Amino acid sequence: MTTTWHDGTQCVVTLTFDIDGPTATMFRNPELADHPSVISMGEFGPKVGTPRILDWLASLSIPATFFIPGWVAERNEALVRRIAEEGHEIAHHGYMHEPPSALKPGQDEGEILDHGSEILEQITGERPLGYRSPSWELSPDSLNLMHERGFVYDSSLMGDDIPYFVGEPEKQMVELPVHWSLDDAPYYTYTPVAGRTAPINTPNDVLTAWQWEFDGAYKAGRMFMLTMHPHTTGRFARLEALDRLVRHIKGYKDVRFMRCIDVAETWLAR
Repeated sequence: MTTTWHDGTQCVVTLTFDIDGPTATMFRNPELADHPSVISMGEFGPKVGTPRILDWLASLSIPATFFIPGWVAERNEALVRRIAEEGHEIAHHGYMHEPPSALKPGQDEGEILDHGSEILEQITGERPLGYRSPSWELSPDSLNLMHERGFVYDSSLMGDDIPYFVGEPEKQMVELPVHWSLDDAPYYTYTPVAGRTAPINTPNDVLTAWQWEFDGAYKAGRMFMLTMHPHTTGRFARLEALDRLVRHIKGYKDVRFMRCIDVAETWLAR
């Protein structure tokens, strides 16, 4: 086996959770804002799913990163404080889950970055150092705007399966790459009113897919990053699948669970 890491680690594992609440639905389909059922599905995330996930993480002593839109943070301050107090990272995820590539006239990407950061800093006392674009869609200006504001890393691109540098040579940031196959939404999302009616995958199917992906990342000495949403993975069967995956991972030696910011700073230190 080969490895990318230089401290005896064979594979870095990063668990990330995007607490979108109902923001993604409301931004993509403003007409659904007055549809209580679909909005309640998003509200399950901060209300039920995230506390359940936090309890599970604590039981296994695993650190994680939570990407939180400012709109959600404003309405769930106690939850955001709990996440920070339990040692997890809180990172930026827009204000109303706005993909920078889809902003409308009059919406300023820099102002959205500043507003979201201010909200998170007001609640936690710390300014976020990481950013994930809603829907993983950056604009041509996103990386420069993040660099100007002191962000250490972005987690929106898919150009590798280990960290890599992005941006102009004098404005480089760390990219922590993602992929749709390692996101819970494509497997589980079912929202008829929004036109998303693909068959729901079973948790066992998702567990198998993610186990195989981890096994490959471990053999190659790469990074394994999952992107999950508490309103999705916070459901019992899906959290059980995640638990079985983590116990599978813990059966391997020299695996390190890390928050995104710790991975980025490790990469910079190299």
